[in-house]
Amino acid sequence: MNLANKTMVVTGAGSGMGRELALQLLKKGVKVIGVDINPSSLEQTKQIAQATDQQFKGFVLDISDKTKVESFAKELIDQSGAIDGIINNAGIIQPFIRVNELDYDQINRVMNINFFGTVYLTKAFLPHFLNRPEAHIVNISSMGGFIPFPGQTMYGAAKAAVKIFTEGLYAELKNTNVRVTVVHPGAIATNITENSGLGKPKIDPDKPQSKLAMPASKAAEIILEAVEQNKYRVMVGKDARFLDLFYRFSPQRATDFILKKMANIMR
Repeated sequence: MNLANKTMVVTGAGSGMGRELALQLLKKGVKVIGVDINPSSLEQTKQIAQATDQQFKGFVLDISDKTKVESFAKELIDQSGAIDGIINNAGIIQPFIRVNELDYDQINRVMNINFFGTVYLTKAFLPHFLNRPEAHIVNISSMGGFIPFPGQTMYGAAKAAVKIFTEGLYAELKNTNVRVTVVHPGAIATNITENSGLGKPKIDPDKPQSKLAMPASKAAEIILEAVEQNKYRVMVGKDARFLDLFYRFSPQRATDFILKKMANIMR
């Protein structure tokens, strides 16, 4: 997809990878519709970009609310006239505990934001996309969407659902003007733990293992290159690529490997 002069919706645009995606899209001449639950974070993104109201428009939206998502999409299309794509980036993680200790409110919140939010937004914009000369849907899954991480089992289940949903969309839209990309990021340096309402990360950012996380700016660059090349599936980071291969070769050994790595994080 040629991104220049397009209009793209980016969810989670107030921080982390979503903010970096918005900033880099703006540099490519894209008009960005930034969506986030936090109005002040959206304003910060706009200020960092030094963007005009025409270049960046921020919208506060709870993507887990189907009615609000549908109203947002309709109003946006009516006002803008043309939307060329969406990057479903917004997401949260769960508390680092076992399924047995999770209550249903926590489970529902993780599924509703990570999976159903992606479905609601995709469904809301898809009829419009099918009438555009070209359009692109990018759904952010996770390496947790193809290999299990104990202590993040429901998060992984939600991201696995995003993976299959996106791959199914690709097949259904193969002979249309709408391109589809699923993204599996590895460890990315973002504030997703705090944004998920879980407080400060358990891992000290000054420790060596934390320094292995890819900067959000680099992850955004890889994702946008994939959009420009109409890639089907993207692994972001050496850890995601390694675990993808390891899990294909030996699912049980790969799972045991992750269990050992997660031992000090789970409580």
